[in-house]
Amino acid sequence: MPKAPNKSRRPPKRASATRTKSARPPPRKGGRPSKPKREASSPGRPRPAKSDRAQAFSPGRPRPAKSDRAQAFSPGRPRPTKSDHARPAPAPPPAPAPPPSEPDDGQERALSAVHAGLDRKAEEPVVLDVRGLSGVADYFVVMSADNDRQAAAIADAVDDRMEGLGAVRLGSEGRSGGGWVLLDYGSVVVHVMGPETRKFYDLEGLWADAPRERVS
Repeated sequence: MPKAPNKSRRPPKRASATRTKSARPPPRKGGRPSKPKREASSPGRPRPAKSDRAQAFSPGRPRPAKSDRAQAFSPGRPRPTKSDHARPAPAPPPAPAPPPSEPDDGQERALSAVHAGLDRKAEEPVVLDVRGLSGVADYFVVMSADNDRQAAAIADAVDDRMEGLGAVRLGSEGRSGGGWVLLDYGSVVVHVMGPETRKFYDLEGLWADAPRERVS
């Protein structure tokens, strides 16, 4: 007769669900399980040192020194020193002096008028070269007289000297008095003034840019 099955023997139990899920990390408080940490991308490979990483982009090429980098923009040209910057530039050579100009007719007449005034005791005679500065004349002659009588005598002496040189008088003013006698000879104009009148009108200061010659 066949044996009756033994009811006391129980079939093997299945592995509990808790055991199969034990490999997973416990869920976080939000209900979503956390991801396991990733392992190194290349296990077993040592991490490169800092010096190796610095040369990773130029393998086999040594890193240039600081002095080499400073001269990278000017290869072959020495770096200027501090003394080179402080050295001043050489001064240009002086320009040659212009040749002396020959006296013209106007200048000769102006000097002749001065000497004629000195013969009549004129004081502080000055010749102003106003060529290129004035359209009235080329030379102004300025001298002083102590009074109106002396100014008239100086004007007469100048008239005689200029007439001997062939100069024609174009105009005359102030002979009757007033402290200023003016004689116009075209290229030369002669001013015979009293000391106060000369200081007040200051013709030398008015034509300060004009070259001048004092005759004594």
